[in-house]
Amino acid sequence: MDFAPGFHLLLGDNAQGKTNVLEAIYLVATLRSFRGVGSAQMVRHGQKGYFVGANIVGQGAHEARMYWSLRERTLGLDGRPVRKLTDYLGVLRTVVFCTEDLQLVKGVARARRRFLDLLLSQTYPAYLPLLQRYTRALRSRNALLKQPVPDPVALEGFTRELVAAGDEIIRLRRELVPRFAPLAREAYGRIAHSAEELRLEYHPSVKADFMVELAQSRRREAAYRSTMIGPHRDDLQLLLDGRSAGQFGSEGQKRTLAIACKLAQAEYLAGLHGSPPVLLIDDIMGELDEKRRSGFLPLLERAHQARGQVFMTATEENWRRDLGRDLQRWRVEGGKLEPLEGLTHSTPE
Repeated sequence: MDFAPGFHLLLGDNAQGKTNVLEAIYLVATLRSFRGVGSAQMVRHGQKGYFVGANIVGQGAHEARMYWSLRERTLGLDGRPVRKLTDYLGVLRTVVFCTEDLQLVKGVARARRRFLDLLLSQTYPAYLPLLQRYTRALRSRNALLKQPVPDPVALEGFTRELVAAGDEIIRLRRELVPRFAPLAREAYGRIAHSAEELRLEYHPSVKADFMVELAQSRRREAAYRSTMIGPHRDDLQLLLDGRSAGQFGSEGQKRTLAIACKLAQAEYLAGLHGSPPVLLIDDIMGELDEKRRSGFLPLLERAHQARGQVFMTATEENWRRDLGRDLQRWRVEGGKLEPLEGLTHSTPE
């Protein structure tokens, strides 16, 4: 399909493939699914693998191609294999709004760490390889700790690698949160129209010196046979009037806060890169009242002015008035995508 700049509304019944379109766009941008599933779960039933290809037009033109199966995995950019993720990430930037966003507030710390990691990956290309380096060291170290008598030389080597990568991850997360928090606070106030004060606090597992604290936790590591401190145990606290939103917030407050965080993510990316990311809004507008829908309008207007793209899925057209001028409607049925005729179309450049 050839998607012009502007708004694209994907209409269809449930289980027809609307979310697949959004997932493919998100996959091209981030190399992962926003549904939190692995590559094997993205393969169509009865098939061996999946292929996704995209021609991306932004500050430059790029051609992305990826194929995944149990036996073969390829990622190409502009006709050449991608050797380093830093050469690929950032070619396309996107922010998704979906029902899973509520886990940012209600879920375990891992959901909030993933949010920080994604934002850093979108703004600092070296971050994802750094995170992968830390994860490999952590897995190897934990495997050693599970042995009856860990090899002290190997353990020391993986500990040094863990600390080197972990210190850099902590530094980048610590720098990100104060820059991101004001945008989330502003977005929340715009949607909630209340006097509640939103505060975001980064709580690193390491308090001062990673290497020293690892040494101090040796007894606990021996008992649990696992690495007990490090960035893999960090958390991002979301506080309303000083109290945990996840524990004490109402369902409405939690939903509003989740949307505010994603709006802030889009604003942060737009401010940093000078153009809005592609917005993917997956079937959530029908669940939102008018007040929460209105929180999207400044972002959508900015996307319109910058000739950006917005993709929305819905089972019925229930947000037409707020969308503005450039609106392309598509019918999604049985995995096929067709433009709806006789309706407003945006004009491609």
